[in-house]
Parts: sequence; structure tokens; C-alpha cells
Amino acid sequence: MTEAIEHAFDGGSIGLHIERPEAASAPVVIVLHEVFGINDDVRKSCRELADRGFLAICPDLFWRVAPGFSLSIWGEADLPRVNELYRAFDRDQAATDIAEVMTFARSMPGSNGRAGLMGYCMGGLMAFLTTARHGADATVVYYPGEAELYLGEAHSVSTPMIVHLGEQDEYISPGAQMAIREAFAANPSVTVYSYPGCSHAFARHSGDHYDAGAAALANGRTWGFLDAKLK
Repeated sequence: MTEAIEHAFDGGSIGLHIERPEAASAPVVIVLHEVFGINDDVRKSCRELADRGFLAICPDLFWRVAPGFSLSIWGEADLPRVNELYRAFDRDQAATDIAEVMTFARSMPGSNGRAGLMGYCMGGLMAFLTTARHGADATVVYYPGEAELYLGEAHSVSTPMIVHLGEQDEYISPGAQMAIREAFAANPSVTVYSYPGCSHAFARHSGDHYDAGAAALANGRTWGFLDAKLK
């Protein structure tokens, strides 16, 4: 079942897209979207999680600067607005917002009290930062843009976490990927997976760089990991 609700806090309200599983009580996965907002692709990811027995919740990360912003199809004319929002996005504030949503979600009807994070690109970075600063029960990170700028916080991650990196990612350089792997190499809570030949957003269902084989492998690892850590 699909729902859209508003959660009021900090003088405003954040929109939440919700996909519910058939079970009356289930673990929560907070899904953190790319720079394109709560679009068709992230809704599909939420539905996939719900079909596998999770209560999937995607918060509007842009609620403070452009509530409701969403692009399912975009072109060159959209990029200035997208870049503007990316620059206006306050990552520190967003980590606090996500932690608030996670606290709220743990006590929602239909939640069993356990909550994980899963994010893509910008959302992947926010999944990492929120985990490092506020914790979670499990975290999945897909190709986190600019994560290399925050690796000083890698030691703060004690949550079980997996990271998916496409080796040919045009936004996360080989040097940045090496730094990510090295930052987590001694952390037994974190596993970093690399996908040869894959570009950025290789798991985006409708993306130009979608790689069905790599996406199936990464998503299978994700679902198995979340099953083991949250159920």
C-alpha cells in the first residue's frame, strides 16, 4: 500500500513517501533519494523493499529549500535547477532531519522498531553521514557522491554497513574509491563492493548507465544484508 504523509517538526513538515508491506509489523528502511527528488525510480526502489517485507519510507530531503521537487525525466534544461538545489542543500542539517525521520518511523504503526538507511548518490552520502553521526540498525550506500570529503568520520561508523561502487564512476574517481576502501578497510562493520565496468547510477532502473547484471548483484546483496540485520 502506498501512502504520502507529512511529518511536522522544526517549524515545518517533511513529506514522506511510504510503501507498506503485507505484514502488519515490519522493519523500516529509510530510502534517501538522489538529487532528482522523490521520483519514479526511487518509488520503485521503495516498492521493491515493501515487496520483500520492509516498511519503506522516502523523506523529501529538499523540504527546506524546494519541497516536492521531483524529476523522473530530465534534460540539459533541468541541470541548472538541479545544480542550484544541490548547492543549497545543507548536508549537516539533512543528517539531523534524517535522524528525526528515523526516530519517527521506529514508532509508526506497522513498524517493528528497527530501522535502516539506504541511499543513492546524494542519498548514499547522506546515509553514510547520518550513520556516522546518529547511528542506525543497518545501512546500505550506493555510489556516494563526495563521500571522500567526509572520510574523517569513517571511524564513527559502528553500524553494519555495505557500500556499492561502480569502478568506472564518472563522479567518484579511482582515487576517491581507493580512499573510501582504505578508510573502511579496518572497520569490521563495513563491507565495500566494487563493480567492474560500471558507471555512476548503475542501479538506477531507468538510467542511461543501468547495468542489469550489476544491479541485480548489488540489490541481491542489499536485500540479503537487510534481511540479516533488520529481520
